[in-house]
Amino acid sequence: MTQILMPKATAVWLVDNTSLTFDQIADFCGLHPLEVKGIADGEVARDIRGADPIANGQLSRDELDKAEKNDKYRMVAQKSRHAELLKPVKKAPRYTPVSRRQDRPDAIAWFLRNHPEVPDSQVARLLGTTKATIDQVRNRSHWNSANIKPVDPVTLGLATQLELDAVVRKAADKRAKEAARRGEIDPDGPTLRPASETGVVDDEDHAETEAPAFADDLDDEED
Repeated sequence: MTQILMPKATAVWLVDNTSLTFDQIADFCGLHPLEVKGIADGEVARDIRGADPIANGQLSRDELDKAEKNDKYRMVAQKSRHAELLKPVKKAPRYTPVSRRQDRPDAIAWFLRNHPEVPDSQVARLLGTTKATIDQVRNRSHWNSANIKPVDPVTLGLATQLELDAVVRKAADKRAKEAARRGEIDPDGPTLRPASETGVVDDEDHAETEAPAFADDLDDEED
């Protein structure tokens, strides 16, 4: 069955402008009959404006007439031109010029060395490569492993700086959330170094070390 646009708005219009049963409207709109009854009673979709399915090309007048004459008849929705226009377009795979395809392994090696936290799926999507190729570079089983050198994908022209930053930031945020969930501290986060390394001595310790010398000075003055 063709899924219609704005099912609740369509149900509102059918309730207000036709003699169809709740079951007929529910079947056409993909709703539960009780939900349609709630619309008729003003308990559901109170603020939704009705949408004419005939005007937007989802229902023919002949279908509506047949359904109004026979409460057992179930209307069949038409393919709406509006629905086709609003249908989400699947994003095409990233195209990489032939002259740049040989640079992908270098970009993959750069990710593996500098940002191992970025999932293979994100690397593959950003560079327009495959997980199999990433595994080959990682395991040094790639046919050109001897010549692969880590190079920034932005420098190679395989991604923009904004795209690269977004991927790295997303991976870092996910890593931080997972660490927080486990109650761990991010090993790459800021830490406090001990005083023995920084050369800073505690004030109380400093006072204790200075006190004997000051006492010796007083003894000398009394003598």
